[in-house]
This record gives sequence, C-alpha cells and structure tokens, in this order.
Amino acid sequence: MRIALASDHGGFHLKKVIIEFLRNLGHQPVDLGTHHEEPVDYPDYARAVSQEILHKKADRGILICGSGVGASVAANKFPGVRAAICHDTFSAHQGVEDDDLNVLCLGARIIGPELAKDIVRIWIAASFSGAERHRRRLAKVLEIERECFKEVKNE
Repeated sequence: MRIALASDHGGFHLKKVIIEFLRNLGHQPVDLGTHHEEPVDYPDYARAVSQEILHKKADRGILICGSGVGASVAANKFPGVRAAICHDTFSAHQGVEDDDLNVLCLGARIIGPELAKDIVRIWIAASFSGAERHRRRLAKVLEIERECFKEVKNE
C-alpha cells in the first residue's frame, strides 16, 4: 500500500519511526515532510497529504502533529478526505470499517511509538465493510460535503 505521511515539528520523530515501521511491513511510505525539528505549520502538511489522497497518488495518509487535533481539522477541509485522530486500536479499525477513514491522525505528544505502531498496523489491515448502514451514512456525509462545496463556490 502506498501511504503518504507528513508531520509538523511536533510529530517529526514519530513520523520517522512510522516510516521505518511501514517499510518493514512491506508498504511504500511517501514522506512529505517536515524533515527537521524547526517550527512549521501543520496545515501545510495536512494539505500535502490530502492532495496525495485526492489525486490518487496514495492509497491512504498519515498525519502526525503534537496532539493530532490540528492535523485532523485541516485535513477534513478537503473534499473526499476522511481524517480522524486515533489513539487506540479500536478507533483505528472501526474508523476504516464503518466510516471509510482514509487519513489517520496521531498525536506524538499523546501516544508513544509502540502504541502508534499498533494503531497503524491495525488501521492498515482494516477495510471498509460496505455494510448497507455504513454506505448510507457515508453517502450522507458525502452529500453534506457536496452541499457545502456548492454553497462556498456560489458565494
């Protein structure tokens, strides 16, 4: 699986751990930055990962910042991106199975590297269930997205 990853300075070290972990699992991580510990702005990296997803250059994305919150907020502004913070394995697989989560957000100041690896492993292994109730709910989310995009475009 091709996975786009990015972090701000708060997630820089955890991103390096996750990239190596993904390689060891046989996946293709794409490192979109940051490549240092100097302060940077998380929305820039959320944009980079989201665009990889939207342009189908990556199957899924991982964003890492200090808490995971900012990255999640920014990524969810992009139509077609379904990002969520997961700091436990249940949310990681349930988010994919029920909500077709395509961007995983992690907080490097919240969880350690071993838990992060467990979450990533579970998240990668999960797939959308396709159950009728989940397809129906996802269709409603996509309709909200279309309505809002149309409203903004017409302003």
